[in-house]
Amino acid sequence: MASIFTRIINGEIPCYKIAEDENYLAFLDINPLANGHTLIVPKMEIDYIFDLNDELLAGMTVFSKKVAKAIEKSVPCKRIGIAVLGLEVPHAHIHLIPINKLGDINFANPKMKFTPEEFAATAKLISSNL
Repeated sequence: MASIFTRIINGEIPCYKIAEDENYLAFLDINPLANGHTLIVPKMEIDYIFDLNDELLAGMTVFSKKVAKAIEKSVPCKRIGIAVLGLEVPHAHIHLIPINKLGDINFANPKMKFTPEEFAATAKLISSNL
């Protein structure tokens, strides 16, 4: 069975897309820790990030950097935190999270709630800063 991320990549489930190329997709996390919390996924469904071949993993890092710079221009924050947990969805992914202090990247924190219009506006703003 395809992962939820594969279903998003295939257009079966909508997302708030930030960026896309032939190998990767960036979209807003719908249960974000912060405004602008973005997920980076490879289009190839591989469960564990360290099972990606070197080229795909390196490309994912470069793609993430480009998206992180756009988030920094769009959302007030001191830095973009990066996290790889890999337990919640069986599809390799990177979390890019705007942070101002260390505790902002704690996944036990309550998730933020945004309207569809707010998500769409954030995605559009970040995309415009790529």
